[in-house]
Amino acid sequence: MSGASNSSYETVAASQTDQVLGVAGSAGDFLDMLIITVATAATAAVSIKDGGGSAISILPNSPGGGIGVYAVPVRAFSKAGPWKVTTGAGSTVLAVGSFT
Repeated sequence: MSGASNSSYETVAASQTDQVLGVAGSAGDFLDMLIITVATAATAAVSIKDGGGSAISILPNSPGGGIGVYAVPVRAFSKAGPWKVTTGAGSTVLAVGSFT
């Protein structure tokens, strides 16, 4: 299932911790994709959380491709609250989905 009909996007700057996607975010929000721009590979780590759950690593520090842009499909609905994104100092994120 795709959230394309209600898709929006949100930017996440470098060095953010648990930035909520959407105004307040909630269970049922759809995270379609993360577009990650890596400027410094050594500090490129990106992770997400579904509400208050454990962090899910999406991109490690020093990714194999190094500096560049990575499109990572997630295509998942949040079960326990808003999606949250954490970025390292060397990466920024454009999160695409349907967020409340």
